[in-house]
Amino acid sequence: MARAVSNTVTPTNSLAQKAKPKFSVAIQSDAYKNLINNTLNDPKRASRFIANITSAVSVNPTLQECDAATILSAGLLGEALNLSPSPQLGQFYMVPYDDRKRNCKVAQFQLGYKGYIQLAIRSGQYRKINVLPIKEGELVSFDPMTEEIEVNLIEDDEVRENTPTMGYYAMFEYTNGFRKAMYWSYKKMLNHADQYSKAFSKKAYEDLKAGKIPADQQYKYSSFWYKDFDSMALKTMLRQLISKWGIMSIEMQQALEFDQGVGIVKDGKAAGVEYVDTPDTAVVIEPTPVSDDKKKSDPTLFEEDPFK
Repeated sequence: MARAVSNTVTPTNSLAQKAKPKFSVAIQSDAYKNLINNTLNDPKRASRFIANITSAVSVNPTLQECDAATILSAGLLGEALNLSPSPQLGQFYMVPYDDRKRNCKVAQFQLGYKGYIQLAIRSGQYRKINVLPIKEGELVSFDPMTEEIEVNLIEDDEVRENTPTMGYYAMFEYTNGFRKAMYWSYKKMLNHADQYSKAFSKKAYEDLKAGKIPADQQYKYSSFWYKDFDSMALKTMLRQLISKWGIMSIEMQQALEFDQGVGIVKDGKAAGVEYVDTPDTAVVIEPTPVSDDKKKSDPTLFEEDPFK
């Protein structure tokens, strides 16, 4: 399986694009329909997949610029896990990248935290599973020895949503009663993202929130960590919790393998996954910290915003 390739995203489509059909045209071709039908082996499921993937691509102009084969591959990776490509559901995303090796935009499969929850519930092993941000003033105590937490949640949803986050809590309970929980402070999550994600800088994030980044430079900070820090933090909590202590179904193992991968299609067949960037929340194989000097040498970052 091909491994990591580091790439960056620029504000305009500055890379030369090969003359390839747009996804809306390619998805209706006999070659693509045959690939989908042979992969899914169900005409009704194939028709539903084509409709869902076309709808998801149509609402994201940047995604429409991607190589059609990589969009199809990302969609099929999600379909293999029986997850929806709808951005509103947040189960997985097809994220545009500029791939300088291929000299084109490619679509990367990224699992959302709601996708993790869906896969865990589907396994039938979990009686309870939850993850949520803890807002300022809510945490009374968390005992790391007993993993007991005491909180006073803000009752007004609107007030709670607009209150700054102070930490993150995740827990699960098996059907046999085994329970595991963890709490990370906002500062710990910030340091984790800064240390392990090539696409994130703590200082840049703080400058961005403080309005110190000029508008014409903000395209460099389109990583999920910048656009929706809490959602990435919740995904990190679930990945840390489940990969270390959870029961890993076959689907969950596949999800960890596929996450942040670009599907490869050769000769009309799926041919594995390669990685535009090493998954920044991986814990099965501990990632190597990224130095500040390396980040400074290449400040142009990675992901496009999936919430457009």
